[in-house]
Amino acid sequence: MLERGAHAPDFVLPGVQLDRSTDIQSFSLSETIEDGPALLNFYLFDFNPACRQHVCELHDLSWFDLDSDITVFGISTDGSFSHREFAQQEGLEYPLLSDTDGSVAESYGVLHDEFRGHRRIARRSVFVVDRDGTIQYSWASAEPDDQPEWDEIKAAVDAVK
Repeated sequence: MLERGAHAPDFVLPGVQLDRSTDIQSFSLSETIEDGPALLNFYLFDFNPACRQHVCELHDLSWFDLDSDITVFGISTDGSFSHREFAQQEGLEYPLLSDTDGSVAESYGVLHDEFRGHRRIARRSVFVVDRDGTIQYSWASAEPDDQPEWDEIKAAVDAVK
């Protein structure tokens, strides 16, 4: 896993953001951080109960929804069509991005080669990336039920704004 101080690998991924459109769009980390820091929230699967909790807790914290100084991306290896349905069912307004080959998760060091019969799945993990592309916070878990310390994430976000 990439640690604090490492350079965040750039990516361009397809995804959906329901408050903009239901169409599939492209999202670029390098373009995003020109406007402010980003929080990258890797998760295993749409509709997985543990992932629902993780993704929805992030949404329910609402300080990200109210904070236009940071962009939140949810990233998994599921496709954009699955993301669209998941976002609609859960009322998620931040972008859900599709890393369908696992290459972005791999570049961040958070790829499961195999997880319960599924290959190349992202581990549950969170990264806060500042405007310079430097990782200022990183957390990952091998267990899908583990949750990060949200107060630590909030502190890292506040520090990069």
